[in-house]
Amino acid sequence: MSGSSSLRVLDENRPVLMDGATGTNLFDMGLVSGDAPELWNDEYPERVLQLNYGFVKAGSDMILTNTFGANAMRLKLHASANRVSELNEKAAEIARRSANEAERKVFIAGSMGPLGELIEPVGTLGIDAAVDAFTEQALALERGGCDVLWIETLSSEEELTAAAQGASCTNLPYACTGSFDTNGRTMMGISPARFVQICSELEVRQPFAVGSNCGIGPAQTVAATMEMVKALPNRFKYIAKANCGVPVWEGTRIRYTATPQQMSVYARIACDAGASIVGGCCGTKVEHVEHMREAIDGYQAGEQPTIADVMEQLGDVFDTAPKKSKRRRRGRRQA
Repeated sequence: MSGSSSLRVLDENRPVLMDGATGTNLFDMGLVSGDAPELWNDEYPERVLQLNYGFVKAGSDMILTNTFGANAMRLKLHASANRVSELNEKAAEIARRSANEAERKVFIAGSMGPLGELIEPVGTLGIDAAVDAFTEQALALERGGCDVLWIETLSSEEELTAAAQGASCTNLPYACTGSFDTNGRTMMGISPARFVQICSELEVRQPFAVGSNCGIGPAQTVAATMEMVKALPNRFKYIAKANCGVPVWEGTRIRYTATPQQMSVYARIACDAGASIVGGCCGTKVEHVEHMREAIDGYQAGEQPTIADVMEQLGDVFDTAPKKSKRRRRGRRQA
């Protein structure tokens, strides 16, 4: 399937619904903390297929592959750096199998997360090595049959640039999202307005869509969307893929607080804020996506929300995450 055909879904003047969480749902299916979810593409493909198909049945127009950490830098931590091609291709094939079960068109987005190492000059990883890692993953996802590439949860300009270069080595369109915390910045201090500006200034092929994912919760994600739209209106398609509420500890596990009904409210206000592509990140289950599907199907455009509107409907935009949860979340591998 060509990249251009995959983009036609964005030209129908209706919001595009993505899927929910990958990692947190795989934990519920037996994944153990510290293990690589990407290895399940080979070890337990039927479980990954079950998750992908759950989101397809729930109404997602586009689903992510189980490849968030399937780059050489992260896989080397599991003695699997030589398996980049294999694991990415298998993940894309699994996602395609689930999509083919639908009676409508469902698009496959190849997930590409951070490398897990800081790039020069802040860190020690060279820019060429970073580009090579992203390129290797992007080409494998293309071979596996993805419709688009989905670069997500980035925090630095250097990594964004390297990922864009890697994606541009394929024939696929790509999207790019950053993760913004309670102070409205990425971990490396980039604001949503600056993030979208960087994307607009890339010397390589630019993304078709830009936005926010993960972070803290729906309120922060919608606020980031609003800032991006204000900075560069109509420059890109905008993405909102929020965590399913705020993470809280329950014993030794983290639970995300948003109900399916609250995620449906989020879906509508995200569209009003300017998002063309809406989904859920950490903690978002099939039932949340089902409610978001209903919200989007019944969506009628409203007025651009204010921050006060967002806070009234979704909660505090600022200091909402328990400190313990924030420390734990920085160490997690995947949404």
